[in-house]
Amino acid sequence: MVSTKSLSLKTLCSTCLSTSVIVLTTSQSAWAQADDVDAQTTPNVVLDTIVVTSSADASADGLPDAYEGGQVATGSRVGILGNQDIMDTPFSTTSYTNEYITNQQAQSVGDLLKKDPTVRVARGFGNFQEAYFMRGFITTSDDTMYNGLYGILPRQYIATELFERVEVQRGASAMLNGAAPSGGNAGGTINLLPKRASNEPLREVTLGYGQGDQGKVAVDVSDRFGSDDAIGVRFNAAYQDGDSAIDDESSTLGLAALGLDYRGDQYRLSADLGWQDNKLSETRPSVNLGGVSSVPNAPDGSKNWAQPWTYSDEKDVFGTIRGEYDFNDNITAYGAYGVRSGEEENSLATLTVNNVDGAGTVYRFDNTREDKVQSAELGLRGKWQTGKIGHDWVLAADIYDQEEKGAYAFDFGNQLATNLYNPTDYTEVPFTSTAVFGGNLDDPKLTNKKQFQSFALADTISLFDDKLKTTLGVRHQNLKTTSYDANTQAETAHYDKSEWTPSIGIVYQPTMDWSVYGNYIESLAAGKRAPLENNGNPVTNAGQDLAPYVSEQTEIGVKYDNGLIGSSLAVFRTDEPRAYTNNSNTFTAAGENRHQGVELTVFGSPSENMRLNAGVTYLSAEQKDTGDSALDGNRVIGAPTLQSNVNLEYDLAAVEGLTLTGDIIHTGSRYSDNANTLKVDGYTTLDLGARYRTTLAGQDVTLKGVVTNVTGEDYWQSVGGYADSGYLNAGEPTALKVSATFNF
Repeated sequence: MVSTKSLSLKTLCSTCLSTSVIVLTTSQSAWAQADDVDAQTTPNVVLDTIVVTSSADASADGLPDAYEGGQVATGSRVGILGNQDIMDTPFSTTSYTNEYITNQQAQSVGDLLKKDPTVRVARGFGNFQEAYFMRGFITTSDDTMYNGLYGILPRQYIATELFERVEVQRGASAMLNGAAPSGGNAGGTINLLPKRASNEPLREVTLGYGQGDQGKVAVDVSDRFGSDDAIGVRFNAAYQDGDSAIDDESSTLGLAALGLDYRGDQYRLSADLGWQDNKLSETRPSVNLGGVSSVPNAPDGSKNWAQPWTYSDEKDVFGTIRGEYDFNDNITAYGAYGVRSGEEENSLATLTVNNVDGAGTVYRFDNTREDKVQSAELGLRGKWQTGKIGHDWVLAADIYDQEEKGAYAFDFGNQLATNLYNPTDYTEVPFTSTAVFGGNLDDPKLTNKKQFQSFALADTISLFDDKLKTTLGVRHQNLKTTSYDANTQAETAHYDKSEWTPSIGIVYQPTMDWSVYGNYIESLAAGKRAPLENNGNPVTNAGQDLAPYVSEQTEIGVKYDNGLIGSSLAVFRTDEPRAYTNNSNTFTAAGENRHQGVELTVFGSPSENMRLNAGVTYLSAEQKDTGDSALDGNRVIGAPTLQSNVNLEYDLAAVEGLTLTGDIIHTGSRYSDNANTLKVDGYTTLDLGARYRTTLAGQDVTLKGVVTNVTGEDYWQSVGGYADSGYLNAGEPTALKVSATFNF
């Protein structure tokens, strides 16, 4: 946000390690007329300062400033509209800063987003991929954006050393961002920003230790060179290895990232190159429920029912380049290109519980996967004035191309008896004659192609000295996917359809501190394919593809910002299409999942020594017109009615440099099945921590520590993470995590 309220010296100091600072004297355009009036009536008026930070997206203005307290930013990227002040955009957004990420000792995107009151972290289907419930819909890590591009970062786990900020854009966003590769994001989109060199040199080393004997070392260095320090270089690397607080679970993580940028008067360039190698051994799997009449009690948080031979390895190399060129003060061209090469190899054994006493079975499932992803965008944006009406317009085109190779082997016929509470370990189990193979695990072949193309046009019309802004936009999207047999390479399915997705957003600022807004926007996904039969009867349109699914969102809200405390209240409704086979045995798009609710977020620094990040979400997520009267009106799997977060930081006056921290996370009950017969209890967890800033041998040192789940609650953290699936993921145990950061 471009705020008329000056940031405190404390905030500027806390952010200078990760952002470059250029101070300009100006006034906010939205209040230019009001400022002129004040200047005429009030003597010695001094215009406030604006802090322009280093640019991760190659824009001229750089990243939006940190808000008071340094935990969130005053704005974020809103798709093709670019960086927007949170008070100026007709959407609900939050951007978490690197300062907040590191202070929370977050190790991944999920570690950070569990602090967001509108997000709940889940797990992918049959694997350890991070997934996120947003407004009751699933956003997978496949659909995370990197600096505005889909599919560039690792698809299962993204370490925090790879990004500067986490931007959360709540709600549908097809017009703004295009269709997500996996067809999700009806509830929200996550965009990660790369790190850039600040104006001041950075030399930082962090040593960390987690309960269970897991150690970590990370380095972060940057500098600027050349005339006017126009060239920036930033390098990050980290290595983590050891056991976790969960029995027998261990992991090894290695990563490196290089960020380059050039800041010229008329053009700007940036580039990123990254590598991540994430190895998991005996990681605790999810729990499927099969034929139980009630949900088993959550086990002890440190309990592990993984088989000793299970593992998951993921390795990714990725890179991006982005640039902007100013034709003049009013017209700028921009472009970006990204590529990723990823490899995965897994041997898994998910537990299926068949009795409330924990008795169940596992079977071996192996798979390998290789991804080649290319993603690009090209655009032109500008400004023009017609009388007292301002226009900020953008014309953009996007391309997404993915080739997926895969192979699998599952031995469903060889079920191994075990128990959730008293697991039985088996030595490595070779595949039996009942195993089903798809392709060659050692040499996977092409299984899927995705080719998405779109173009979009948007215009933000400003009236009444920018107090009233209306954004009109539309995107035309083509969705093309092709599936292949993993053995024969024969084409098995092909989808090629297009759709227009319009949007309108209105925001009005009656005063400096308040804004009200509303929007209509859509989400887009490929329609489902009709099955061959239904209950043994042939389907009349078997094999036919339905038109793209368009989820429709309406939202109204109000935002408040007095420079110290910010808040946003959103009331929303999103209708997502469903499909089923009707009484005529025709597969048709009918019914919907209706998600409607209220989100309240509060952030900032209510006093000089306190910082707050909190909120609450009330959600009604119902199945409607499903074709089965027993399901109509039932809640959607995995979506709680109520969830809330409170994160507090307090600087202890009695001990200079000491900050106490606390997190309370509450998630209400959820259902594990569409029939709503399997109810999963809610939970409340408490994390307590502290950090201490001091000087040792002339060097700045920050010591941090946190104890998670202080009360030792045993709970099911998430339910589901994939459409119509109600598998359970156990919560974290009580554990200690400490680190020391040295600045040289």
